[in-house]
Amino acid sequence: MKKQENEVRNKMVVVRMNNTEFEKLESLRKKTTERYLSSYLRKLSLEKPVTVKYRNQSADDFLKEMLGLKKELNGIGNNFNQAVHKLHLLDKIPEFRVWVNQYDGLQKSLLNKVEEIKFKVNQLYEQWLLK
Repeated sequence: MKKQENEVRNKMVVVRMNNTEFEKLESLRKKTTERYLSSYLRKLSLEKPVTVKYRNQSADDFLKEMLGLKKELNGIGNNFNQAVHKLHLLDKIPEFRVWVNQYDGLQKSLLNKVEEIKFKVNQLYEQWLLK
């Protein structure tokens, strides 16, 4: 039997709880994939399966830290790009040409590493989301 998309729920069930009971119920709901308490209670009462989320806290903490480092790396890369750009403005002076050439290579190397780290962090994040 296929569920109707626009099924109207016109019956209401009221349950009274104290704060402790409600907080416990809400904490149980938050461990599942259900966004709304009503849908969570409906599934429980009708004995339908409820998907429980599982997260590895150490992996969550690691990923949070990696995302912060990714942001810092982007800032470092931007600052380095600005410095190299200013060096290019001084390219007319012979003493600075050596620096410009040296920092062009460093800039490319840094940007490649930053992109590689960003790619790896994004891969880890995608895997984390699938759990």
